[in-house]
Amino acid sequence: MIPKRCQQLDPERIKENNSIKENYLRQDMYVPAGNWFIATSLIIGLILNFLPLQGDLLISRPDFVALAITYWNVNHPYKLGMSVAFGMGLMVDVGNAGILGQHALAYCVIFYLTLIFGRRLRLFNLLKQAPQIGFFLLIMQIVIILIALSNGSALPGWGYFLATVTGALLWAPASFLMTLLLKPKPDSNAL
Repeated sequence: MIPKRCQQLDPERIKENNSIKENYLRQDMYVPAGNWFIATSLIIGLILNFLPLQGDLLISRPDFVALAITYWNVNHPYKLGMSVAFGMGLMVDVGNAGILGQHALAYCVIFYLTLIFGRRLRLFNLLKQAPQIGFFLLIMQIVIILIALSNGSALPGWGYFLATVTGALLWAPASFLMTLLLKPKPDSNAL
């Protein structure tokens, strides 16, 4: 039995502690997301939602605004507010000429879910986050369907949920791209 004081001087333990410190210092540091960058990503998502597609492309198009809101809420919590999600939902409802407030409520639900589960989601890599994000997108679509059904609309077919699958598949590349844009530029004056 080695006394506790001598355990601290153990060379293997010192080497292990130094390697942990070196790995910690090598982790990627990201530039804090600015408000203009967040607003630009939400506007791009809104533009992609309004692209005039037809047929299978329209059915399989994911909700880009929901993906952008989810990304910012998972990776940079408290940068957006629920009012931003609600406002973006109202813009989508006006652009789609749908029931005013259905996307606003759905985006608030997805905002709340990602706020609650965001810390858990950050523990996983992007590929393991994708099914969970797909589940949140499914809940969002169910909220939209329930609001439409309460207004007297017909129940959509199974193809309606294809957007959830494409949204989950698009999560990893979209998150990687957004994270890549937030990496700092190499400093020419750095040592």
